[in-house]
Amino acid sequence: MKKTRVLIASPIRQKPNILKEFLQSLSELDHGDLQVDYFFVDDNEASQSWYQLQEFKREGCNVHIETVSETKTAWKCDNETHHWNRETVDRVTRHKNKQIQYALKNKYDYIFFLDSDLVLHPNTLLHLLSLDLDIVSEIFWTQWTKDTAELPNIWKYDNYIFDIYEIGRKTQEESLQSSIQWVNQLRVPGVYDVGGLGACTLIKRRVLEQGVDFSRISNISFAGEDRHFCIRAVVHGFKLKVDTNYPCFHIYREEYLPNVEKWKERNRIWDKRIVKPQGNKLCLTMLVRNEANRYLREVLESAKKYIHCAVILDDASEDDTVKVCREVLNDIPLNLVSNQIPGFSNEIALRKQLWNLALESKAEWFLLLDADEIFEPKAEIEIPKLINQTYCDTWTFRLYDMWDESHYREDHLWNAHLTYRPFLIRYQPNFEYQWNETPLHCGRMPVNVTYLPTYRSDLKIKHLGWMTKEDRIKKYFFYAERDPKGEWGIPAQYQSILDKNPRLKLWEE
Repeated sequence: MKKTRVLIASPIRQKPNILKEFLQSLSELDHGDLQVDYFFVDDNEASQSWYQLQEFKREGCNVHIETVSETKTAWKCDNETHHWNRETVDRVTRHKNKQIQYALKNKYDYIFFLDSDLVLHPNTLLHLLSLDLDIVSEIFWTQWTKDTAELPNIWKYDNYIFDIYEIGRKTQEESLQSSIQWVNQLRVPGVYDVGGLGACTLIKRRVLEQGVDFSRISNISFAGEDRHFCIRAVVHGFKLKVDTNYPCFHIYREEYLPNVEKWKERNRIWDKRIVKPQGNKLCLTMLVRNEANRYLREVLESAKKYIHCAVILDDASEDDTVKVCREVLNDIPLNLVSNQIPGFSNEIALRKQLWNLALESKAEWFLLLDADEIFEPKAEIEIPKLINQTYCDTWTFRLYDMWDESHYREDHLWNAHLTYRPFLIRYQPNFEYQWNETPLHCGRMPVNVTYLPTYRSDLKIKHLGWMTKEDRIKKYFFYAERDPKGEWGIPAQYQSILDKNPRLKLWEE
């Protein structure tokens, strides 16, 4: 059977330390049973970069290198951004068009254009080919300037925008929100329609045969050569797609070089993940002590609507906590373990004990709630969606410190709700979980759960533990006794617990 032939093409003017990582990534790229060859246009200024290209070899691959003879043009690339002008863009355009002609002449089935400051996941090429698309880019994320957020190498309209503001149809604010929503969706692995793409693009031969190339369109002012390619492709009836399953690492600045190996290590860990899209079981895990007359019943009644089982560790309660747990959860599997001696003086030991009990449940997901934390009502609908997918292992949420039934506290010391924190995690048996080994404020779960794929949920959690004056007084004296020097917490926050006029805001579902 004839092998599929792929030409990996890259015009290169690159710093040696960045080029080294790019070439190493190509040497690690899985070719499967493809016939893969390389065409580098050597436009380097650094002699060391020239030597690196000459030394690049892969068994079974042809490496074609053409050194540019035309006079070098100035191109500034600093630690802030890359500075392109018309002359440098036209120069790259000529290089890429030459590579297209080479691919056509030598009857390649695909050409795979790559920028030389990218590091690819080893699965990238085979995965993109498996999609069987005319034109598809793999995504990567970049701070194009240091004062901006990370944005992708793809866009929806025009030169580089993600939504169109149309008078009479959308306000500017609505357009901005649509842009944010569209960009955030790209964080979820999948394949998406786009209006523009570049830098890591696999193209079928039939696209090239229609005359689609990077030449400048005379009546279009867009600067980048990829814009002109994309316009031609769409006019010829080809769809532009982006894949987000194997994001590249973009060494846009030299200061990112130390993160390349960290990125590769993360990929090695993520590649060992075990996931399934449906039928996942959710286990509630909870540490309790003397909660019978507080919020425990309300919290469990809410949680039982979406959990499949529960593991509860009772820290030697002296009230009816155990009875409440058994009454509310009488119709779902419950593993309730009661310690005979209180152990909260060493919270880390309790948290680890609860974790190990949770592992015995064999559930795919753990929801780690305290006995005074409750999700807003729509959790019954939303949480099953969160656990039945393959892309996320750690869901983070906002926790609101309620000061009464309808208000939460917000000031410089009380602002937990401004930060997303993990509560819902998929257990990964091949991952080495690590704990914060402190006796107090150790955290309810291993500290490194966000090393696995982590996303934000819009669901909100109420923290009911501060809602009454009696609760606040009790906690004030608890922390005064347990942490008098503020070794594990914030002394100013401890003191503020009894503020007479705290700043409160109205809770809204």
